[in-house]
Amino acid sequence: MKLIHLVSRSLSLALCVTALVIGSFLMTVSPAAAETFTVKMGADNGMLAFEPSTLTVKVGDTVKFVNNKLPPHNVVFEGAAANKSHQQLMFSPGESFETSFDTSGTYSYYCAPHRGAGMAGKVIVQ
Repeated sequence: MKLIHLVSRSLSLALCVTALVIGSFLMTVSPAAAETFTVKMGADNGMLAFEPSTLTVKVGDTVKFVNNKLPPHNVVFEGAAANKSHQQLMFSPGESFETSFDTSGTYSYYCAPHRGAGMAGKVIVQ
């Protein structure tokens, strides 16, 4: 009878230790966190361009558009992504706007005052 009790107790202890080890492992494994990427509105060299003009991100990531050079600037997304646009003009250096992407695809955008000068870009969401 003592042998059964001892084996039962040892088995219970082994199961508890196994559960603790597995639980600890699962708590330390974290899912990939979303990232924030920056796009400058107006290149450092003074050109009317988004820098970078093409950006590749993952679903769930955020893009922060920062007013850099030669304002005013805005960000106008085309097509179905128009709701991601920031139509208001930004005049102050450092002024920014953020948008996140929940669906994969290619999102084209432009700066309305400087579209004719070729100030356009795209975000590719994978």
